[in-house]
Amino acid sequence: MGMKVNEPFEKLLHHYRGLLYTLCRRYCRQGATVDDLLQEATVALWMGRERMPEGLGQAPWIWKTARNAMIDMLRRTPHSLPLPSDYDPPEESNILVDELYERIALLSEPDRTIVRMQLEGYSYREIGSKVGMTENNVSVRLVRIKEQIRKDWLS
Repeated sequence: MGMKVNEPFEKLLHHYRGLLYTLCRRYCRQGATVDDLLQEATVALWMGRERMPEGLGQAPWIWKTARNAMIDMLRRTPHSLPLPSDYDPPEESNILVDELYERIALLSEPDRTIVRMQLEGYSYREIGSKVGMTENNVSVRLVRIKEQIRKDWLS
């Protein structure tokens, strides 16, 4: 008799597959394949599913949880290459990610929706369809949002 599949969790993994795959590709190196990293991230997400927030907090939580699981795996993997040069210790990077999401939370509702959907891996076409914009307008709007966040962050 096989294991029962948790359908909501499976849907969640399917929804965030782009985000998880991007993260896996970033940390894939000798000693760890994309499948290994994805499996490690999936286990970590399953184990922490009770702590997973809803709404806008879900994507950053998934990103941080999966990323930390992958980094832990790479530290345990013999003969793995060093961590990327842009790696920050989890504590510092979590603070930066939290600060970024605080700034995103201050955006107007349409802008928050656009950013959230992009972070969750939706295409510009899908985002445009949801918010009533063309793909090109979504692209321009995201550039402006990023510029505003960067400007606010540096001031």
